[in-house]
Amino acid sequence: MQAIKQIVRVSRDHEIRIKVPPHIPENEIVEAILIITKRPDRFDQKIRELKKAMKDELFLNDLRDISEDFEAVDLEGWE
Repeated sequence: MQAIKQIVRVSRDHEIRIKVPPHIPENEIVEAILIITKRPDRFDQKIRELKKAMKDELFLNDLRDISEDFEAVDLEGWE
């Protein structure tokens, strides 16, 4: 079994076209499942996770380390 994910918007006529990769043989049987999610919920969840990350010491230490690693590169070309 192979899973292929495509994210599309519902058009005015409420029809969705599915792009099937060329390596799938003609007349092959496929199963299509629609999973409808509301974007604002996902966006709100991402914001909550970002706010939570800003209080996570491991995350903040990693962020600090990465920033220090690229400090020299960031200064290139500005001197």
